[in-house]
Amino acid sequence: MFGKVDDLLRRGYQARREDRPADAKQNFVEAVELCRKSGAQTDLARALAGVGQIERDLGHGDVALQHYQEAVAVYRAAGNVLGLAHTVRHVADIQQDLGRPDLAEPCYDEALALYRGHERTAPLDLANAIRGFAILKQDTGEVEQARALWEEARGLYTAVNVREGVEECVERLARLT
Repeated sequence: MFGKVDDLLRRGYQARREDRPADAKQNFVEAVELCRKSGAQTDLARALAGVGQIERDLGHGDVALQHYQEAVAVYRAAGNVLGLAHTVRHVADIQQDLGRPDLAEPCYDEALALYRGHERTAPLDLANAIRGFAILKQDTGEVEQARALWEEARGLYTAVNVREGVEECVERLARLT
């Protein structure tokens, strides 16, 4: 059963990379069904997030949000801190995309607290969460908070050699002056 789920998730992510959203969604939905039957909670959360990502790619923000929120509940119940942080960050991003900064902000706060409190947090994951929060702060006119977040993100992107991230931070900081 678990090999089948892993294969479906792998094929789903591959189809997404190849811009085949219908195939990706089919694989993720099938993985969700298998995980619900087997009780494999972490894989269920991963599959739900996969479906959510495809729905987001297709511009179906509210549908994506439902899948991500269920994944959040599964990760929270399982005590999977890094999975929870990553998924909560995606919920924040979706809320932001949907024009709901008031709902996005507490999600960014939670994701950042989880990432900052975990010794195995990947710097890129932290940088991406900070980036989203910096965009929110910049969009809502909280310039000094945005500036501090962009500077922190720039340092992390520099440390992991993500040139595009560094360039965006530099551009955003220049717009704040």
